[in-house]
Amino acid sequence: MEIRLDDLSGQQVKDLLAAHLAGMQENSPPESVYALDLSGLLAANVSVWTAWDSDDLMGIGALKQLSSSTGEIKSMRTDTRHLRKGVGLAILDHIIAVARERGYRRLSLETGSGAEFEAALAMYRKRGFGNGEPFGDYKPTDFNQFLHLEL
Repeated sequence: MEIRLDDLSGQQVKDLLAAHLAGMQENSPPESVYALDLSGLLAANVSVWTAWDSDDLMGIGALKQLSSSTGEIKSMRTDTRHLRKGVGLAILDHIIAVARERGYRRLSLETGSGAEFEAALAMYRKRGFGNGEPFGDYKPTDFNQFLHLEL
């Protein structure tokens, strides 16, 4: 598996992002969908990495800089053909390493609740993320939850 910084120009990447957005909309209340679309991921304060097996896209993940000391994990998604192969964990580990290199003191993320989110939540908790307070412009609801990792 090779993890690469991505410019989001490839069709495989665009297709996986579209599947990610569709999945978030399908499994979340409309007011709780905070997934970034392609234009949001192309912002100057967002870095996106993709995981590849040769020419086969396996997954994607992004890091949004919130301040000089904090980052937010965004758009984590593994292609369904590559589930349970460690793709998400590899991308998460890469993002954590980059955050440390940048001198961030904290990584945060917002996600949902329910069966569809349990695998991702287990992955984040495996790396030390714990539930905490809302951050940024997020509004707490019964559905969403906020995880943080002190670096």
